[in-house]
Amino acid sequence: MDLENMTLPRHVAVILDGNGRWAARHGVPRAMGHKAGCETLEKIVEAVARMGLEYFTVYGFSTENWKRSEEEVGALMNLLRYYMGRIVRTANENNVRVRMIGEKSRFEQDIIEGIDRMEESTKNNTGLTFTVAINYGGRDEIVRAVRRVVRDYRENGLDVSNITEASFSEYLDTAGIPDPDLMIRTSGELRLSNYLLWQLAYAELYVTDCLWPDFNQEELEKAIAAYNQRERRFGGRK
Repeated sequence: MDLENMTLPRHVAVILDGNGRWAARHGVPRAMGHKAGCETLEKIVEAVARMGLEYFTVYGFSTENWKRSEEEVGALMNLLRYYMGRIVRTANENNVRVRMIGEKSRFEQDIIEGIDRMEESTKNNTGLTFTVAINYGGRDEIVRAVRRVVRDYRENGLDVSNITEASFSEYLDTAGIPDPDLMIRTSGELRLSNYLLWQLAYAELYVTDCLWPDFNQEELEKAIAAYNQRERRFGGRK
């Protein structure tokens, strides 16, 4: 596909869906589906970096995912431990800065320290900003942001009438990151699943039946091609 004649979205967000269905389709444990999904993510991050995208954000683990079985959550935590090291290597080889959003305090201490090391060791990279949402929920993010706003304004005696959309955005986990232009969801589900509810207000949505472990650069290019067919409008105006 000829991407040279297409407009690349500045920021692509993805809901990585279908790992469990991929495992069932292949007759393997769900943990193997999650492992295959992590391997796909490594490859896609490299592809996105080569394409020249500026921002790439993925939904790795939601606040609702804690409701899954103890066995599955445990397997996901072990995968996170393992792949944090691999992500650092992939990021540094491709000049990628890694950032985490979500409420990390619920994780065990070794995972929190791993997240901190991952962000610290890639902070000086100047290419793609790769953001992973873990223990993240859009409503939870907004509530936490409101609490910070209230605390800040109370402590500093500020006038709440001066709060704007732009100033409020600075209290969100994604402060400093532009809103996504394109949101991709794999596995054919037609819902946002509490993902980036504030930030996706004007994003173009692209849904594919492809399960996440089967997603590849060709599928990504299809999404970008579809994005190029959209007539971008904001509030009724181009």
